[in-house]
Amino acid sequence: MKPQCDIYDLGRVEYGQGFDLQKKAVRRMLKGELPNTALLLEHPPVYTIGRAGGAQNVLIGEEERKRLGIALFDVDRGGDVTYHGPGQLVGYPILHLRDWKNDVREYLRLLEEVIIRLLAGYGIEAGRKEGMTGAWVGNEKICAIGVKANRDTANQSYITSHGFALNVDPDLSHFGHIIPCGITEYGVTSLRKVLGRTVEMDEVKKRWVAAFAEVFGIETKQGEATADELAERWGEDVEV
Repeated sequence: MKPQCDIYDLGRVEYGQGFDLQKKAVRRMLKGELPNTALLLEHPPVYTIGRAGGAQNVLIGEEERKRLGIALFDVDRGGDVTYHGPGQLVGYPILHLRDWKNDVREYLRLLEEVIIRLLAGYGIEAGRKEGMTGAWVGNEKICAIGVKANRDTANQSYITSHGFALNVDPDLSHFGHIIPCGITEYGVTSLRKVLGRTVEMDEVKKRWVAAFAEVFGIETKQGEATADELAERWGEDVEV
């Protein structure tokens, strides 16, 4: 029997609320009260700094950052600094890795494979770079990936949080104010830049769900709820 996963398309969500939703979902899963869940959304402009990063990789000061309307968060995922904003598909799969051999590295490769197959459907040849995460088109990163493996001691397993950020048609100039993922020698790109045309976000989401189901061998079900409704349904704020 295939693992099951509920998919929620939440639209535009403030980063802080999206971060909190992940923690609530992980808590529910640790208690056995929630199935595998994936959140698809876009964020208003924000820089996030992962556990491997530091503020030195944000190249503008607080005043300029605020003038540009870009928030800043330190977060508990792997990786360095990245940018999220409108036109970027962000996905947070909250999955119990006991269904995938409890192998975090293999999980990262599966997330990459989903994006690689999605892009192939647009005629884009994407791949990996040795020693790095994400999906690449030539020497430019088109999708950043950073995750957290939350330990489930009772089941001797892990529950994932955070996930991927696929550049569909974001303002790429905002990447110029950071050292993305701490990598200086390579750039970033987007579907629109590669294809030279507009791509509908709703279509990208549908293709992601299809590729996700195929690569992970999972059955998906579309959930019907807003971010506020999920926050109420999943309970109080919590640290995980």
